[in-house]
Amino acid sequence: MYMAAGDGTGIIIPVWQELVVGIIAFGLLCFVLMKFVFPRMEEMYQKRVDAIEGGLRRAEEAQNEANALLEQYRQQLAEARTEAAGIRDEARAEAIAIKDDILTEARTESDRIIAAGRDSLAASRQQLLTELRGEVGSIAVDLAGRIVGESLADEARRAGTVDRFLAELDEGRSADAAGAR
Repeated sequence: MYMAAGDGTGIIIPVWQELVVGIIAFGLLCFVLMKFVFPRMEEMYQKRVDAIEGGLRRAEEAQNEANALLEQYRQQLAEARTEAAGIRDEARAEAIAIKDDILTEARTESDRIIAAGRDSLAASRQQLLTELRGEVGSIAVDLAGRIVGESLADEARRAGTVDRFLAELDEGRSADAAGAR
């Protein structure tokens, strides 16, 4: 050991009064720290831990709730898409049914118009034939009267002659039609 010159105390070994004062000061410092500072620090640390854990818990709950809502929205969207597809298919089927009804009505109306046209045409033809027979008959009687030189004024003779002439025309037309086939 090395000794200081003059007073006899060592450099390494402190003075006992200083050592006592240092221990008391250190004890007081430890007491104040343990009594006032550390509990406060522990309280603040616990508050921060609770805040962080609470925030994490709240964030996790919010995440779970958001996931549940997202799944619910996805399910609703899928239902809406399914419903929209059903409505589209139903509308298509309805449009096809309406189209078929309209086509059926149009065909029915067309058939009715064609039948009415045929009936009208047949009636007009019959009326025209009747008028032509009368005219052809009177022209034939006049012509026959001029050729024969006598008057065929008698109505009975005239009717018989006209009917015979027209019958011969009809037979000739029937024979021509059969030959054309």
